[in-house]
Amino acid sequence: MNAELFIAKKILFGSSGDQKVSRPVIRIALLGITLSMAVMILALAIVTGFQDEIRNKVIGFGGHIQVTGFESNNSYEARPVEKSQVSVPALSAIKGVRHVQAFATKAGILKTKEDIEGILLKGIGTDFDWSFFGSKIISGRKITISDSAAGNEVLISKYISNRLKIHLGDDITVYFIQQPPRARKFRIAGIYETGLGDFDKIFVLCDIAHIQKLNDWNKDQTGGFEILVSDFSRLKETGERVYSSTGYNLNTRTIREIYPQIFDWLGLQNMNAVIIIILMILVASINMISALLIIILERVNMIGLVKALGMKDLSVRKTFLYVAAYLVGLGILLGNIFGLSLCFLQKHFSILKLDQESYYVSVVPVHISVPHLLLLNGGTFIICVAVLIIPSYIITRISPVKAIKFS
Repeated sequence: MNAELFIAKKILFGSSGDQKVSRPVIRIALLGITLSMAVMILALAIVTGFQDEIRNKVIGFGGHIQVTGFESNNSYEARPVEKSQVSVPALSAIKGVRHVQAFATKAGILKTKEDIEGILLKGIGTDFDWSFFGSKIISGRKITISDSAAGNEVLISKYISNRLKIHLGDDITVYFIQQPPRARKFRIAGIYETGLGDFDKIFVLCDIAHIQKLNDWNKDQTGGFEILVSDFSRLKETGERVYSSTGYNLNTRTIREIYPQIFDWLGLQNMNAVIIIILMILVASINMISALLIIILERVNMIGLVKALGMKDLSVRKTFLYVAAYLVGLGILLGNIFGLSLCFLQKHFSILKLDQESYYVSVVPVHISVPHLLLLNGGTFIICVAVLIIPSYIITRISPVKAIKFS
């Protein structure tokens, strides 16, 4: 039988009368580990959820990868891409690519009787993936698009609707500054809200045929292609494959390259989670060091006795490390139960709200990543047990003779 493990069980589950001092200290240490673990899980879940939410919104407006013509400026008036230059079936067959859709953009001025607002018309076709915008429509419906005739329906944001006092079913006029100047009448079929202010302020969805006519393009010309990938973590690899499969006269950019400032900002959020995790592990480690030292000091007589009977210092240290590992493991388990329960409540009942104008989301988002959770649990357990190896050296300083003499 493993003597170290046997003695550790006696220490942990022995009579409470033998643990008058250490029992409350152990409970405090357990509480500290539990709360620290719960805070780490919440911090990781909220940061990951926030990043995913903002990232998905940005991707919803521009796709994961864009294939366009080369431009020397950042104008929304892109040069046309011939559909013959891009093989949609070939792009769709690339590993990691989930969907390919044509798009075109054109800047315009939306005018009502009292106000005007600069907007960006985004033309979409029958191949458009509505999985993002479909879930963000708060009033009305998706616009109807047909290959046979250009529809006059548009999807506007709640921000534009409130600012210009235009509503579902209203007719609007959009003016385009070009030679010669042109105007188009549209009808509002739906109103969306993503909470991403910089995008909601300008984007209006319409039939791509209107932009083709305004730019004097034929039906085989488009502003470019948006590509949706199946795994965002492999975006760079997929982007390189797409770039290799397109012609020299086409430009391929990932969403990270199109909006680097947004993704750099999201990347900074990781630092907040790292700082919280480091602080919480530090708190848990200090709690356990204090508890272990008190347990050892309370068991000095026992330590002296087993050493007098021939047990080596290493074995005695292993005994108390077993005790510490059990307490750390129990604290981590309770912390997981508490932290994941809070995440579940927030995810399904949206208890904590946020100001959408400031944070781009209306509720605190949470997302549990199983790999991240496993790494967090494993890393916390290893670090907390590892830091206890040093204070366990106090056992080697205990003399069996003195311990038994003064027992």
